[in-house]
Amino acid sequence: MRAAVLVAVMAAVTILLRFLPFLVFRRHTPAYISYLGKVLPQAIIGMLVVYCLKDTAVLSYPYGIPELIASVCVVLTHVWKRNSIISILAGTVIYMFLIRIM
Repeated sequence: MRAAVLVAVMAAVTILLRFLPFLVFRRHTPAYISYLGKVLPQAIIGMLVVYCLKDTAVLSYPYGIPELIASVCVVLTHVWKRNSIISILAGTVIYMFLIRIM
């Protein structure tokens, strides 16, 4: 019972946070909010790349080769398919394969 209440509260808060900007900015969206909507996705992706690669050991075996190959795979797949999910999935599969065989 407690778990159901917890899930319901988390769902309600998530829904509220998703709809809040539409409720607050009904008539006109401020310029800074539009600007943040344009630049934040790229900034978040950049931060995720830095976070994922921060512990890469380039001075010891395997010298960051799996990370490099998986990163190149993500970039090439995204240029080819223009689909983030497919790109991330392909890079993850390649990376997991490479760390198992190296």
